[in-house]
Amino acid sequence: MEAELAGLASSAATAVVGLMLSEAWEQGRSRLARFLGRGGGEAAVAEVEEELRSSQRELVAARDSGDEEEAGDIQLAWRQRMRRALREDPEAAEELRRLLAELEAETGKGTGVTVTNTISGGVQHGPVIQGQSFHGSITFHGPDPR
Repeated sequence: MEAELAGLASSAATAVVGLMLSEAWEQGRSRLARFLGRGGGEAAVAEVEEELRSSQRELVAARDSGDEEEAGDIQLAWRQRMRRALREDPEAAEELRRLLAELEAETGKGTGVTVTNTISGGVQHGPVIQGQSFHGSITFHGPDPR
């Protein structure tokens, strides 16, 4: 069950970051804030909404400056936040799935992507990359795998 919740948290973080960069951000932000702030009253929802606004500003600035590391850190922070929320209330998983499906339907594009990668068979002699969108060039520095 933990792996399922971790996968859901990761998908949710990817959707949140994608939503931050879309025209549907305004409508999605308040719904995400209500989900993450539930049980804590209006003050908790307002606090989460401000965190989402702040993250969105930071993400846009990071993308504009080409700082993919910062953009990745923002997604990681929201993945951790989603995992905590799901650990504290595993029953919220179904609510989160519905919310993500609704946001995906409203934006008219697929933000919910399921990716399964398995790396096995010993030592990998090179980089392994998982992602949906890569911008700019990717450079690896390390020993020659030959």
